[in-house]
Amino acid sequence: MAICEVCENDYWMTFEVRTVGGGVHTFDSFECAAHKLAPICEHCQVKILGHGVEVSGRFFCCAHCARSKEGTEGTQVRDSVGARPS
Repeated sequence: MAICEVCENDYWMTFEVRTVGGGVHTFDSFECAAHKLAPICEHCQVKILGHGVEVSGRFFCCAHCARSKEGTEGTQVRDSVGARPS
């Protein structure tokens, strides 16, 4: 069995996550994996579990947060594309 690097649970169904940078992490749940690996929004400090938004190399959970922090470049960010449904 392997031990989760976040909660230290010794569990027979742990799994590994390999990062682009070559890191290997062992977790017992997606919750622990998200806690350790998910980026944090630079405006509201929540863990970014979805696609998020990147502006000038900074990560945000949504367009609102990007606009709040990134000024001119952030104003170009939108949460959706196309016409609003009626």
